[in-house]
Amino acid sequence: MNLAHLLQRMARQFPNRAAIFHGTQTVATYAQWAQRCANLALQFEAAGLKQGDRVALFMHNHPRYLEVMFGAWWAGLAVVPINAKLHVREAQWIVDNAQASWAFVTADVTTDTTEKLQGLQRVIVVDSAEADAFWAVPAYEDLAPTQAITARQGDDLAWLFYTSGTTGRPKGVMITHRNLSTMGFAYFTDVDAVNEQDAIAYAAPMSHGAGLYAIPHLMAGARHVVPASGGFDAAELFELGQALGPLSLFAAPTIVKRLVDHAEHAALSQSDCARAFKTIVYGGAPMYAADIQRALRIMGPRFVQIYGQGESPMVGTALSRFHLSDTTHPEHAQRLASVGVPQTPVQIRITDELGHDLALGDVGEVLIKSDSVMAGYWRNPEATQAAIRDGWLFTGDMGCLDAHGFLTLKDRSKDLIISGGSNVYPREVEEALLQAPGVSEVAVVGAPDPEWGEIIVAFVVARTGATLTTEALDAFCLNEIARFKRPKRYELVSHLPKNNYGKVLKTELRKRLHQS
Repeated sequence: MNLAHLLQRMARQFPNRAAIFHGTQTVATYAQWAQRCANLALQFEAAGLKQGDRVALFMHNHPRYLEVMFGAWWAGLAVVPINAKLHVREAQWIVDNAQASWAFVTADVTTDTTEKLQGLQRVIVVDSAEADAFWAVPAYEDLAPTQAITARQGDDLAWLFYTSGTTGRPKGVMITHRNLSTMGFAYFTDVDAVNEQDAIAYAAPMSHGAGLYAIPHLMAGARHVVPASGGFDAAELFELGQALGPLSLFAAPTIVKRLVDHAEHAALSQSDCARAFKTIVYGGAPMYAADIQRALRIMGPRFVQIYGQGESPMVGTALSRFHLSDTTHPEHAQRLASVGVPQTPVQIRITDELGHDLALGDVGEVLIKSDSVMAGYWRNPEATQAAIRDGWLFTGDMGCLDAHGFLTLKDRSKDLIISGGSNVYPREVEEALLQAPGVSEVAVVGAPDPEWGEIIVAFVVARTGATLTTEALDAFCLNEIARFKRPKRYELVSHLPKNNYGKVLKTELRKRLHQS
């Protein structure tokens, strides 16, 4: 089982079908994509790289990302995706820990520093003349390549993904060919149907889930679109969708909000949005009920939610287009606040701190079992043993299941606030405050307190043009949630600190409280 066989299969069946686009320009058919990957594999092998060796991708979104990724797999190598927004020193730590042999980079990853990656056999800038020569392929690139694909087993390493490292050094998550194949098949059963007319747009970083969605779209022979900007621009994506046909994409909730803002400000109808977007899959951070309700109202039934982790990439639960749009269901409001039901290849349990199963509705740690779950943490057996027990991934997320199988997340276990002996889940307070007039964003954390143990602190961002007061926010909370859940302190801020994927950095908010 080697993921490169997926590309070979499509190149043989549909060699002349347009496959990779840079903006609206076709840059590779399926045959050309496969030929370039096969040629890269030959050069990897000629340079002495062996099965299982690691190749780092320290790149902003670029059409050649897909070619390096599948070229590495064609040669039996493993890919190490590195967030292009990291500092070179942070990327260097990952390269060293992964013991990578080669790295492919975009020139802009070092624009803010004179430092370069060190200790590698070769570093290739993918948008350079050197790379153009390296990518040269024979004249018969309109035919599927005959170069053999290196055999790999399902449990062999394919994708060595490093966690965000907000609480220390990142850990290398070992994702196998079987894990990613499972993710691809689950997309069809639980997320969206795909055909050759579809187009997946890479607006979120390809080093994370957005890049992995190349796999199901390759399975279906669809088109792969890298925006000319190399990232997210709402107006650009709407224009691309109008030009190429409705796009599908993976988006963090912050990106969804910006798409919805653009549609609203441009006075676009749901029909206009349907011409630009087929499916917007969102996940990676909490999507609050008020935000998805607004998205559905403005853009229509374009959305599917997924819940997963780097340790089970893109595979956990899904809240389908149907369930999001089923407004007549008596539990629709609760379902909007959930992350959906387990995806087809997934089992989910809710347990207490001792690993005992809890009753429906009780809050505990979310456990996942699936062929999508990682093989373990790279060179870190202790962390692996703590995370995977008897085949179950202990996610660190707190949640509960209802009688229909819907999973509602409360918070990360580390974010639970215990105030006066009572458990408070920040998301409950955040959901309430987001309904308050004039509120744009909210993040709730606990702060140490000698009397209560912890007190609840809400960081609140106002909508443009709105004026907020702590008195008005407090009065609103008193009408919406139990008194013990009410924040004892409100911090009115201009913005919330976030990582590159839109997740609020609550560790940074806690630091602010300690420093104040």
